[in-house]
Amino acid sequence: MHHSPSTSYLVMLISFFLASKLLLFPGVEGTIGVNYGTVASNLPPPAQVAHFLVESTIISRVRLFDADSNILKAFAHTGIAVSVTVPNDEIPRLTKLNFAQQWVENNIQPYTPNTNIVRILVGNEVLSTANKLLIGSVVPAMQNLHSALFEASLDRRIQVSTPHSLGIISNSSPPSTAMFRQGYDTYVLKPLLSFLRATNSPFMVNPYPFFGCSLDTLDFALFRPNAGVLDENTGHVYTNMFDAQLDSVFSAMKFLGFDDVEIVIAETGWPSMGDSTQVGVDAKSAAEYNGNLIRHVISGAGTPLMPNRTFETYIFALFNEDLKEGPTCERNFGLFHTNMTPVYDNWILRRTTAAAAANFHPVTCLLVITIGFLVLAINHHGEI
Repeated sequence: MHHSPSTSYLVMLISFFLASKLLLFPGVEGTIGVNYGTVASNLPPPAQVAHFLVESTIISRVRLFDADSNILKAFAHTGIAVSVTVPNDEIPRLTKLNFAQQWVENNIQPYTPNTNIVRILVGNEVLSTANKLLIGSVVPAMQNLHSALFEASLDRRIQVSTPHSLGIISNSSPPSTAMFRQGYDTYVLKPLLSFLRATNSPFMVNPYPFFGCSLDTLDFALFRPNAGVLDENTGHVYTNMFDAQLDSVFSAMKFLGFDDVEIVIAETGWPSMGDSTQVGVDAKSAAEYNGNLIRHVISGAGTPLMPNRTFETYIFALFNEDLKEGPTCERNFGLFHTNMTPVYDNWILRRTTAAAAANFHPVTCLLVITIGFLVLAINHHGEI
């Protein structure tokens, strides 16, 4: 059957229209991850969590805070990229190569390649602990784990890194002048960044605009319209705090000569509940931050100092964790309750074809259908 050019064009037009509506987040599949914390009661079984993430969400990456065997088994054959963590207190032991080899043998080799383990994270925010033993051990531990992975022929499949709080930055305003804290810069971060560059691994950070904002800067923190903040050194205007925080990290890395090392957001999020003294702690603000954040990091816009790029980003956290200590907000960063229902309407749930179709504006639908009938009628008339 012969198709006229206009019919082919119509098919192409409608296909493009449908694709643009159904792929609500192009490129999201490899970019958005979630922190799967387990400091909670009534948690669902790991197999149920893995199935839920694959079937019902856009999440393609998971970060664990340990190397729990049940969770690693549950993610087998799902394709989800998993990062496991060496708890902080185990780091000093990893300065001995034989312990690092044993750690890889016990916690990695039994599960790969069935479970797609992509990264080992050596501790979490180690520099912020002010523990000299831990801080001095982190780079040797990373090197030994990489050596153990190399011996197991897993070094190309699995990276080694460690996440940092933004407390490693001494001055972050304006972003272009940011530097790492004195002492840490030369003795820890320079060798750490050298290791990351040599192994093609990312520098991982935990930016939290929530903890850096006040009533005056709430719009700036939530990606809402605002006047922006000028960096007079570069002439760049920052319209959100997240970009300013990331560019502070970039500037500090650049100052040491490591602006070519990739940055990954290991943690960021916003609580849906908090104490009365805190600003913007409600479900609406949490939905706003995470939704705007996801749109931003996958848009390809990048930041003023890192334009035209996307960022691998892990939202904190998968579940509300009721057993965590500290202020109320600490127990309410979850996207979901432990019964898998959303804490608020979030952009993490997968939009099915039916749901996406339901989102079509009626006028748009009518217009596309009308154009379709018109073109087909003209073609049919021409072929009679």
